[in-house]
Amino acid sequence: MDHQLLNLDQLAVRLGRDRREVERLVVRGNLPGRKVNGQWQFHSAEVTQWLEQEIRGYDESQLAQVESAQNSQELDPQFPVTSLLKPELVQVPLEARTKRSVLEALLEVAGRTWQVWEPASILQAIQQREDVYSTAFENGVAIPHTRTPMPDALGESVIAFGRTFSGIPFGAPKRVLSDLFFLVLCRDSRTHLQVLARLGRMMQQSDFVEALRTAEDAGAAYQMIIDAEQKLS
Repeated sequence: MDHQLLNLDQLAVRLGRDRREVERLVVRGNLPGRKVNGQWQFHSAEVTQWLEQEIRGYDESQLAQVESAQNSQELDPQFPVTSLLKPELVQVPLEARTKRSVLEALLEVAGRTWQVWEPASILQAIQQREDVYSTAFENGVAIPHTRTPMPDALGESVIAFGRTFSGIPFGAPKRVLSDLFFLVLCRDSRTHLQVLARLGRMMQQSDFVEALRTAEDAGAAYQMIIDAEQKLS
């Protein structure tokens, strides 16, 4: 799925946007694609990487459009985040003081599911993704993930959450420190994008991020995440 070529119609469906709008983006050079024998072709992995950067600036309705267009078969469409985030995958506090130790601690939490088969390879892939562009946001949230899905390294897709009690330099804009971390490990790009879009919508709720900072333990944080997602369903 992640190495397939898409035509213009298939790309419009993947993005959840009108075909003419997508074609304008391509012609203007705003979306990666190439013409082969007079027809536009798009590499699925390149589209995923482009879209995950674009959605950082999307509003709630745009994120909802992306989310509904993915239609991952691995997720509960009503609760795509909490269908992958189980109570044992929430750690508060997350004992880490550096970017690398945050990633190592999150992978250890994710490993509680026994679905993380190659943690060393996944850690390396996440670090390579961070080297390209930090996954940290200006609100103190970071969503580390691999640049491309790693289905051979995972049994099932998984999300882990952790909160450090002090901020970590994670590469956010304006050097804002990060203390809320969602590790997103998905087996395919549709699942990956659907989760990112839903997390983006949750973060745009006025009280969600600050509420997570008040959670005294993992159980409280998990309930806040459930409540935030239910508001969108």
